[in-house]
Amino acid sequence: MRIDWWTLALQTINVLVLVWILARFFFRPVADIVAKRQEEANKLLSDATATRQEAVETLAEVGKMRAGIAAERDRLIAEAQKAAQIEKQDLLAQVSQEIVKLRSEAGAAIARDQEAAEQAIIARASELAVDIAQRMLARLPSGASLAAFLDGLCQKLRALSPEERDSFTSTADHAVEVVTAAPLSKAEIDQIRNALRGAFGSEPSLEVRTDPALISGIELHGPGTIVRNSWRADLNRIREELERAK
Repeated sequence: MRIDWWTLALQTINVLVLVWILARFFFRPVADIVAKRQEEANKLLSDATATRQEAVETLAEVGKMRAGIAAERDRLIAEAQKAAQIEKQDLLAQVSQEIVKLRSEAGAAIARDQEAAEQAIIARASELAVDIAQRMLARLPSGASLAAFLDGLCQKLRALSPEERDSFTSTADHAVEVVTAAPLSKAEIDQIRNALRGAFGSEPSLEVRTDPALISGIELHGPGTIVRNSWRADLNRIREELERAK
């Protein structure tokens, strides 16, 4: 086999020229394109990594915010429960105070009503007693009631201490005041004078006065001592005993 070196040389030159042309106009632009694509891909990867990191950080921030929100919610709920408990206790205290006040007012009202009822009963009893006394007086013979009350008065005078008895007669400047429910006749005044002389051992200076409020009976008013024997005094004593017995 014979080799044509000229043809081989031309073909070699053609191949070198083709390689140069390819390298010049094809491989370099392709390499630039590939490099540019690689650079863009690297940039995209870098951006994706940064974005992912930002997303991770954002998720971490969101987690922190959620934890903070949950903690704040728990704090607000605890404060609301505490405030509600305090409000409940205040309301209960106010209600308790109101109940105590209402009970006190009700008790006071009941006590006032009871007091008024008792006073009305006592007043009515006094009226009935006065009415009964007046009816009994109307049935007694004239002068009989005076004698009975005068007798009781003298007994009370004799029961006094000597000093109390002397207070009626030792002061000459003051007359002994005799108080009766109805005007006295001269004979009744003499009857009183004689009875007092027996009780005191001496005759006191008398001054007679009428007080219908006595209903019936006689009272002796001295400078420092009063001796009562009248139905008004008896009714007042009964009223005081009823008051003490309540």
